[in-house]
Amino acid sequence: MVLYLKKGRERSLKRRHPWIFSGAIERVTGEPAPGETVEVRDSSGQVLALAAYSPASQIRARVWTFDAKASVDESFFRQKVHNALAMRRRLGAGSHTNAMRLVHGESDALPGLVVDRYADVLVAQFLSAGAERWREALLDALAEEAGCEAIFERSDAEVRKLEGLEPRIGFARGNRNASRCPIVEYGLNFRVDVEQGQKTGFFLDQRENRQRVRALCAGREVLDAFSYTGGFAIAALAGGAARVLAVESSKEAIEVARENLAANPLDASRMEFLNADVFSSLRTLRDKNRKFDLIVLDPPKFAPTASQAKNAARAYKDINLLAFKLLAPGGLLATFSCSGGVPAELFQSIVAGAALDAGVQAKVIERLGAAPDHPIALEFPEGEYLKGLLVLKG
Repeated sequence: MVLYLKKGRERSLKRRHPWIFSGAIERVTGEPAPGETVEVRDSSGQVLALAAYSPASQIRARVWTFDAKASVDESFFRQKVHNALAMRRRLGAGSHTNAMRLVHGESDALPGLVVDRYADVLVAQFLSAGAERWREALLDALAEEAGCEAIFERSDAEVRKLEGLEPRIGFARGNRNASRCPIVEYGLNFRVDVEQGQKTGFFLDQRENRQRVRALCAGREVLDAFSYTGGFAIAALAGGAARVLAVESSKEAIEVARENLAANPLDASRMEFLNADVFSSLRTLRDKNRKFDLIVLDPPKFAPTASQAKNAARAYKDINLLAFKLLAPGGLLATFSCSGGVPAELFQSIVAGAALDAGVQAKVIERLGAAPDHPIALEFPEGEYLKGLLVLKG
């Protein structure tokens, strides 16, 4: 099976970008099945890559390799998984946690595959037609390389619909009670629900940012908005915060956050959980003239795609504007966007506009991103989905 590109549409591939959109394709020989490997050729017939074909998606093919002589088979994927896990070991993340991302899709040359480790359980997401086609081989390689007793599949993300795939949730290898996986992060204990939690159960990409916030909280009044299961809030308390208010709209997440707090030797009397809508809670706190020394804004994904960026911008501006009004002079705002459709430049512009409308002077003192086990391939900037700013209010 061969996929031919239109003349001039090979430029992104020659820069090693792994996506081929439907509009770049001149023709496809044969009728490749979903996930089947096709040769990718330019208009002159030169072979550029081997890719997984996805007839239902606008991203019509995702590149497995730019080596035209490679064989895309079980041993190919075993080596890819081995390389991904070996890179994490070299990073040394395991010295302070037993939970980390092991495979990060395109950035590990495995488009559509995301794998997180929580102690002795792996959580895998197969999000593309190619990853789905090679699911069994990838599961075998993961079990062999990671040595975990169970692999839980959370292939329930919306992107599967765009690939023409149905959702799938359940144990793919092994079976155990994984509703509360105990993990350790920088000496703090958390219980992760890999079966029902957001994403794969816990926001591992924020690990280093939680630790950074922890280092800044001594003696401060802290507000953790969109607290989820209490990651930032508990880190703040461990860092010596005078008081922490954690606001979260999900009752179930608050219950897990309470369990996480109880699992640590911390003064629970300094923590308050508020189960409420965050937007309305921020307005209520503003109306009460509450002030905080440090605020964390880690909202859910407002804009999965660029087409939703306009509406997302309004939501980001709203919460940041309120946060600036709640910050005491000299206070710190750690504000984040995990929306792929909102680039870093736009996010900073939104936060700047919020500060302007709030009538405050503010400075970016640090830029924050995902933990190192979530690498970003230089040729795949779309992998940089998490953007964060640490802002000082004048």
